Amino acid sequence: MVPVNYLAVLVSAIVMMGLGFLWYGPLFGKEWMRLSGFTPESMNAKAAGKVYAISAIGALLMAFVMSHSLVFAMTYLGESGIMAGLQTGFWNWLGFVAPVTVGVVLWEGKSWKLWAINSGYYLVALCMIGVILALWK
Repeated sequence: MVPVNYLAVLVSAIVMMGLGFLWYGPLFGKEWMRLSGFTPESMNAKAAGKVYAISAIGALLMAFVMSHSLVFAMTYLGESGIMAGLQTGFWNWLGFVAPVTVGVVLWEGKSWKLWAINSGYYLVALCMIGVILALWK
């Protein structure tokens, strides 16, 4: 059984949600809305609670799975701490997130800029989660 620090997983998920608030708010929110075809009026405030709840569950799941990846990475890379967290976050992003999300450009005709905003969020989030979990081992 892989050891999991559940408090670190919870904190990682909270940090990921905070990053999402900043990323899709003051940092890239207007551009993301424009590229996605949303307007402030089209954003359904009534559904926001449900969206945030599902996103929080997803963040918890990502952090939980990352904690498992990190155990294997630390065991086989022989590294620990910040570098192990950054490497684990990066390789998980490159191997799973980037190839899957590029489909919105190739098949749905979305812009590379929108892909960069969305995929960039996951790159930063996974690296942050990796560092938190690696330092909290």
